[in-house]
Amino acid sequence: MISAEAIAKTPFFRGLPREQLELLAEIAIPRSYRRGEMIFTEGEEGKGFYLVLGGQVEIFKLSPEGKKQILHILGKGEPFGEVTVFAGVPFPAHAKAITRAEVAFFPKDSFIKLIKDHPQLPLNMLALLSQRLREFTSLIENLSLKEVSSRLATYLLYLSERGQGADEVTFEVPKGEVASLLGTIPETFSRALGRLVALGLIESEGQRIRIRDREGLRNLAIFGKI
Repeated sequence: MISAEAIAKTPFFRGLPREQLELLAEIAIPRSYRRGEMIFTEGEEGKGFYLVLGGQVEIFKLSPEGKKQILHILGKGEPFGEVTVFAGVPFPAHAKAITRAEVAFFPKDSFIKLIKDHPQLPLNMLALLSQRLREFTSLIENLSLKEVSSRLATYLLYLSERGQGADEVTFEVPKGEVASLLGTIPETFSRALGRLVALGLIESEGQRIRIRDREGLRNLAIFGKI
């Protein structure tokens, strides 16, 4: 059983009254996935949405040629598959556990009934969906207009901001997965990483990155040069 306390810690439902958190906990179904296990596939009927309680999940699409494009890498407290609840459409992408993942599944019918009874419930969800839309807009801009070094600079700044401005960030998934997220191949990603090190913008040690010149990194992300 999933506790109201666990749900209260997530951005999706933070700030809700205890009574509503308990109602959400009552309909939440715990599920576990092995590393590499598919959670759902693109085009599959959406019977509810998910919330990551532990581990990591990637959302991705495949081209007709089989090329993979990662859209999101999600961690604890982040929801996914929620568009099917509001839009009534099949899942628009694939979801896979990239580590062992513990999730809460919220059945669509039960959740819609809660919304009807408590209309303030969706407000946090709408705010997060708006944030996702901004992220997609940024992703499209990065993939179509920016060189790989600029995409990498943007992603490092994003990781830093998610860590409340920390100068040291960690790639939470293998670099090959980060390369896919940035729309490139591992070899090109490695060259871009080496370029940022050579420019004195960062230090790189394995999965850990230390930002040495935040302003230069920001200029590269926005203008393509420092």
